Amino acid sequence: MSEETGQTVAFIAIDRITVVNPRSRPKRSFEEMVDSIAAVGLKKPITVTRNRDHGAGYDLVCGQGRLEAFRLLGEKTIPAFVVDLDPQDSLIASLVENFARRQLRGIDLLHDIGAMKQRGHAEAEITRMTGLSSEYVKGIIHLIEKGEQRLLQSVEAGIVPVAIAVQIADADDIGVQEALQQAYERNELRGKRLLAAKRLVDRRAKYGNALVSHLTRKPKISSMSLVRAYQQDTERKRMLIRKAEATKARLLLITAAMREMLRDEALVEVMQQEGLATMPKVLSDRIFPGRM
Repeated sequence: MSEETGQTVAFIAIDRITVVNPRSRPKRSFEEMVDSIAAVGLKKPITVTRNRDHGAGYDLVCGQGRLEAFRLLGEKTIPAFVVDLDPQDSLIASLVENFARRQLRGIDLLHDIGAMKQRGHAEAEITRMTGLSSEYVKGIIHLIEKGEQRLLQSVEAGIVPVAIAVQIADADDIGVQEALQQAYERNELRGKRLLAAKRLVDRRAKYGNALVSHLTRKPKISSMSLVRAYQQDTERKRMLIRKAEATKARLLLITAAMREMLRDEALVEVMQQEGLATMPKVLSDRIFPGRM
């Protein structure tokens, strides 16, 4: 009997326990847990409840990491508290335990709030069970319902306060900039956090609310479209060649005319009197090639 909980600790066969709410965990922290259990043993039993559909089986309430560590160490049984919970209460207890331990990715914890809301729990009840503020819970639920994955990630990372994230989610482009400006003036976003928030807003405007943008598949290129593209490219090049040849012909005509004009001494004298005795070197070289 455990003096702390008043619950009986039983040794349960590991292969009889089902993880109903599986979670991934950082490899390094899991390896540290395995090493700790191997060195000093299990400090706290896991918690399970009887599976009502399979009388001989158990559903895991909390302690997935410890269970997986025992399995990895080759153990056949594990100490466990056996509690009497229906499937819904068991899942809620698992989610609340995740909040208390804070061992999971923050974004998973935020979505757990949404999962509790979907199961019919009121915001006040979620606040009580998780220990989070009512403003935080309400804001997270609002962001989840609007599909604001980018903003949720920024809240989880501590870049944008949840209240500002809600303002951004509900605002148009001008309102978003006003929200950032107000946050700056209230000293809620400064320095690197402000720059990160601006980058987030830009990416959200460009790629949408989701973290992964679903790009449209490019149409397949047929042989006919390739031939058509080649013909169009060839025609463009022919037009460029024709324009170049026409320009060259006009330039030759102009230089020839200028050359004849400059051979007229009377015209040259008039030009000198009018202060037009010089010309650009590029033009002079073309009219009188080879002259230094």
